[in-house]
Amino acid sequence: MDKRLLWLSVGSFAMSTVGFVFSALLPSIAADTHISIPSAGYLITAFSLAYAVGAPTLSAFAGAMDRRLVLTAAMLLFVAGNAFAATSTSFAMLLAAQLVMGAAAGLFAATAQATAVALAGPEHRALAISVVVGGTTFAVALGAPLGSLIATFWGWRGTFLSVASLGFLTALVLWWRLPRGMRGARLTLSERFLAITRPGVPAALFVTLLYLTGAFVVISYLAPLAMEGAGLSKMALPGMLLSFGIGAVIGNLSSGFLADRIGAGRVVVLSLLLSITMCLLIALDLKLLPHDLSGPLLIGLMLPWGIIGWAFPPAQASRVVSYAPDVAHLTLSLNASAIYFGVALGTVVGGRVLEYATPSDLGLVAGALPLAALGVMLAGRLSRHRLAAQPAE
Repeated sequence: MDKRLLWLSVGSFAMSTVGFVFSALLPSIAADTHISIPSAGYLITAFSLAYAVGAPTLSAFAGAMDRRLVLTAAMLLFVAGNAFAATSTSFAMLLAAQLVMGAAAGLFAATAQATAVALAGPEHRALAISVVVGGTTFAVALGAPLGSLIATFWGWRGTFLSVASLGFLTALVLWWRLPRGMRGARLTLSERFLAITRPGVPAALFVTLLYLTGAFVVISYLAPLAMEGAGLSKMALPGMLLSFGIGAVIGNLSSGFLADRIGAGRVVVLSLLLSITMCLLIALDLKLLPHDLSGPLLIGLMLPWGIIGWAFPPAQASRVVSYAPDVAHLTLSLNASAIYFGVALGTVVGGRVLEYATPSDLGLVAGALPLAALGVMLAGRLSRHRLAAQPAE
């Protein structure tokens, strides 16, 4: 394996850490900026929306540019966003920093995967992409709990500075190690979105959107869920994120194996059903049990929740690709945008739940979204069966 792929993975790790560590930083940021936790959740929304829009839009403009230059510039822009966040003195400055970081992360992710395939060759395409995407998985498993731990001792500004330092080192290595002259094909925005017209693709992307929306209704507000809902201390958050992250690695690795054995669609359905169950367990735990029982049980649910939650993305990506294999690079890009639109929407919905209800209600609302996703999958299957049963003219 080309060792340069590892530094592309490190870049993905740094950028994804910002997205996943925020669930632990929101209470501290809200207190320092004198806003409510639901209002602070708009920072996650800003990052996610900028990522979802930036990935296809910016990569369309930068498609024919030298990838070494694009990746280094995207990483340095991300570093600048983190440094700006760490030194910000108002919520508006933090919001602007999140927009910059999200756009840079979207551009980096889209370019890094294409660069990885070019470095590894078409015969190792799947491995190259998995190495780069693996950085995101390890951001959940290691980056988020480590960032939360740093915030416990040095504050949330220390987390942003630490990520900025890692990002700057990565930018230097990428500029030094990547070859010059690697250029991609220039695709217009309309060409990039053409894949959404393929049969089955829109419904599949809607399933992705619904699932991630439900997941981040809870994940984005894990800190108030644990501290206010279950009576846990702030010191419990790094351990909870670590447990969830270990589960995410297990779920991510097992998903591909299960999809090959029983089919990607079945893995997605199983993940949706178990996610509904997990959301209900979290809600009932907080509603029915006292803090001395609900807190430990919530901690215990983190590992299986991580396994269930992260079994969905690889299998769902396989489903999305299966509808239009000839334009897999485009459908995967659209699926990534659907993921981050879901993160943004889930954060908004979760914030409104906290504003008008209680942390224990997060699980109830979250469980309704994968249930809706199951409905979309069932409707799509019935529609295909009706079309197949129609006599040919």
